[in-house]
Amino acid sequence: MKDTTFRVILTGGGSGGHVYPLLAVAEQLQAKAAELQFDLALTYIGPKDPFAGALAGRGIRMETILGGKYRRYFSLLNVLDVPKLIIGFFQALAKLYVIMPDVVFSKGGTGALPVVIAAWFYRIPVAIHESDAKPGLTNLLSAYFARKIFVSFASAQKYFNPSITSRTGTPVRKELFAVNTAKEDARDTLGFEEGSPLLVILGGSQGAQSLNTFVLENLPGVIALAQVFHQTGTANFQEVETLSRAALIDASYKNRYQAIAYLDDQNYALALTAADLVISRSGSGSLAELSAFGAPAMLVPHDAGGNGHQSANAYEYAKTGAAVIIEQGNLLPGIFLSQLKLILGNEESRKKMSAEAKKFYVPDAAEKIVQGIIEMATH
Repeated sequence: MKDTTFRVILTGGGSGGHVYPLLAVAEQLQAKAAELQFDLALTYIGPKDPFAGALAGRGIRMETILGGKYRRYFSLLNVLDVPKLIIGFFQALAKLYVIMPDVVFSKGGTGALPVVIAAWFYRIPVAIHESDAKPGLTNLLSAYFARKIFVSFASAQKYFNPSITSRTGTPVRKELFAVNTAKEDARDTLGFEEGSPLLVILGGSQGAQSLNTFVLENLPGVIALAQVFHQTGTANFQEVETLSRAALIDASYKNRYQAIAYLDDQNYALALTAADLVISRSGSGSLAELSAFGAPAMLVPHDAGGNGHQSANAYEYAKTGAAVIIEQGNLLPGIFLSQLKLILGNEESRKKMSAEAKKFYVPDAAEKIVQGIIEMATH
């Protein structure tokens, strides 16, 4: 490594799945800089949204540009977003001119494409990472300007130039591994008893309201089978609290249910460690975290207004045996409770699901990506 500052631009945005892996890569870059003793300057360029806040205060300079969403379906919002994309491109041009980084690393999402094209304009090497089994439009377009492409699912490789594409898995941020405890201790810390299965419901992401509503409508039947730790999402918490009390008013199991608005890294790690089964959407970030903890899962893909990426993720992931799938349209009480009873009643099956989940996880994903970034900048 040359005795000069190594400058890396991180870009992405619009969801946790587009930002949290950037944090994991940033952490690995910082660790590598300390190990090899070179100066590192990290800058995030992307839209101002709640997810970008995860990068603030992490030794990463924050720069904002306008971002727009690229939709494959007709929408008047496409017309409204065109000016944002054009303005964002010129903003990116100006910021890259001042910083003149060695590499741009993109996770896709809103705001990423203008940065990628601006980097290409200056002949700055670009690397992209695609977390989904079915790539988003931003990364499909960005691929034309990239020198290295990293993917999480082997099935995603067919969408890109094979000579520059490799499977690295999805980087998971280090904070989640700070809690290293046994399953029994994790369950005790969260306030649940031994001797009864624990069902963790992650209902705080896109499309959460319909999943939360379904769970509440069937809560007495669910509580009869398992203790429940329900992450509702901040916007839905008050409603879920009120409706859950009403749903359990005549139930003898009401003390077996806990709702929480938001899971910080510590409680999230405890929940995944303690869970006998997790009910979740199938965003790429969620699947990476489930697999990192070996958590058996029931996946309910949500693809309203999307390109089917959650369904593609779910089916690719379920092929490993780590999860079962219930499509949103098939999320009916009889099917749901039957599947729940089947999984929770078979410990051996859950152990196999857990083992397959751990096989899917790539623990050195961030390291592989960082190695690729450094190689790209120094060759």
